[in-house]
Amino acid sequence: MTRNIKVLVVDDEVDFCYFVQKNLMRDGMFDVIIATNGNDGIELAKNEEPDIILLDLFMPDMPGEDVADALKENTVTADIPILFVTALATNDDIVDSEENKIGNNYILPKPVRTKKLIETIMKILSKP
Repeated sequence: MTRNIKVLVVDDEVDFCYFVQKNLMRDGMFDVIIATNGNDGIELAKNEEPDIILLDLFMPDMPGEDVADALKENTVTADIPILFVTALATNDDIVDSEENKIGNNYILPKPVRTKKLIETIMKILSKP
């Protein structure tokens, strides 16, 4: 039996974290851990070594881009794929998944549909 995919959600919107966690864990494929600020997210990423990180771009304590930079600079977390989930992007902005990147990171607009989120996570994790 394969292990679940470990997802770290870093977002200051507690409701968003709750719904993502609830929806991803429903089918039993995912384990979801949550951080509601950037510093906690960086620490959790180092300690938990998730398979993928869902990261909000705009948080009060530290912008998502700074969190991503800190993760990329750490040898433990440098190779963990990051999916920015943000209300700033719209579906119109995001046509092709290869183009919808900030730096080396993927981006998905809020509000997020669970099916689309799972498809996106699986697509990112299947890349060599």
